[in-house]
Amino acid sequence: MSDINVKPGLRESATFDRHTIAEIQRAADTGIYDIRGFGAKRRLPHFDDLLFLGASMSRYPLEGYREKCNTQVTLGTRFAKKPIVIETPVTIAGMSFGALSANAKEALGRGASAVGTSTTTGDGGMTPEERGQSSKLVYQYLPSRYGMNPDDLRKADAIEVVLGQGAKPGGGGMLLGQKITDRVAMMRTLPKGVDQRSACRHPDWTGPDDLAIKIQELREITDWQVPIYIKIGATRTYYDVKLAVKAGADVIVLDGMQGGTAATQDVFIEHVGIPTMAAIPQAVQALQEMGMHRKVQLIVSGGIRNGADVAKCMALGADAVAIGTAALVALGCNHPKWQADYEKIGSAAGYYDDYHEGKDPAGISTQDPELMSRLDPEEAGRRLANYLRVLTLEAQTLARACGKNDLRNLEPEDLVALTVEAAAMARVPLAGTQWIPGQGF
Repeated sequence: MSDINVKPGLRESATFDRHTIAEIQRAADTGIYDIRGFGAKRRLPHFDDLLFLGASMSRYPLEGYREKCNTQVTLGTRFAKKPIVIETPVTIAGMSFGALSANAKEALGRGASAVGTSTTTGDGGMTPEERGQSSKLVYQYLPSRYGMNPDDLRKADAIEVVLGQGAKPGGGGMLLGQKITDRVAMMRTLPKGVDQRSACRHPDWTGPDDLAIKIQELREITDWQVPIYIKIGATRTYYDVKLAVKAGADVIVLDGMQGGTAATQDVFIEHVGIPTMAAIPQAVQALQEMGMHRKVQLIVSGGIRNGADVAKCMALGADAVAIGTAALVALGCNHPKWQADYEKIGSAAGYYDDYHEGKDPAGISTQDPELMSRLDPEEAGRRLANYLRVLTLEAQTLARACGKNDLRNLEPEDLVALTVEAAAMARVPLAGTQWIPGQGF
């Protein structure tokens, strides 16, 4: 907010700043909590707080034009007869048809397939557009069971059992009535135009023993062909990972609190969960203690933006990453060309987060036929493919600079932290020292 007209000498409260006051006034005026999309907007320790130690004398870098750096990853090697092989360790996270338009789901499939990686269905079921354009499609099995279809489940290349999401671990999603069209209602077996809230936990189990039974059922349905992922929101990560592995997971998907969502309470997004960077070492520790690191693959999501974020996740022990918000931006979300349209609905390019309202000028998070027609799935798919290629090249560049010929050969020893908080969370030394906070001198 501008300070142009603020009287000299006035001092803003750090506790009750103008944003906080405005939120109190909004709550008092409306009597309802604020709902929005996107992820946490507060400043959190993140991957920008880490740096790579490039090779020089004690390490030898690789020549980018002559020496290869592998990016291929195989997911689901523990039990699945047909693991998924992806050519880049960047996958597309689950985002539902309903929250997104059919054109957006098709574009995600096109972009991912062009670079040899996977996309994920999200809540609400599998659309023909997405399955038809996705060479590798992960089918999400969610607490709501919206759109759950055993026939579609068998068409998938992997199944992801969702226990939590980084933006709202312990909570369910929302899909407001204005986005529940005839098609969305039919796929979800819901009444048209009525607000829908997804369940926060699965109806048929109360703990990890029940999860093991569910995984066994899914393996039998699919004849043990495809990998079974377990997705958790980053909270009690160490214990959750151990329980998921014990229950029989092939792959763990770990979603930090910077991860986005289509719609939930703002108070949930900003005050539940832990940062992605803090969760990765806990997950890796749990896998290592069980002798399962690299045997059960770890996919990390939540705030991944560039190749440096990808490489840092892998240096901390991830096998791959997943992107959601960044993928939508690559498709055209928040693009300046729609600035006039954003202003009409009280927002601006770069700030738009009201995905639940169904008024997205870019045609991505809407079910309005006129708005949907603005998104060309082929062009949007090409944009996403370009972005994924850049992420991969950037990550390779950093790996080569550290002397690594495979992205998964990056390790914590290649990293240092810029802040004490980041050093403690990532469990790497503070830059210029050998000190890892909490682990002595």
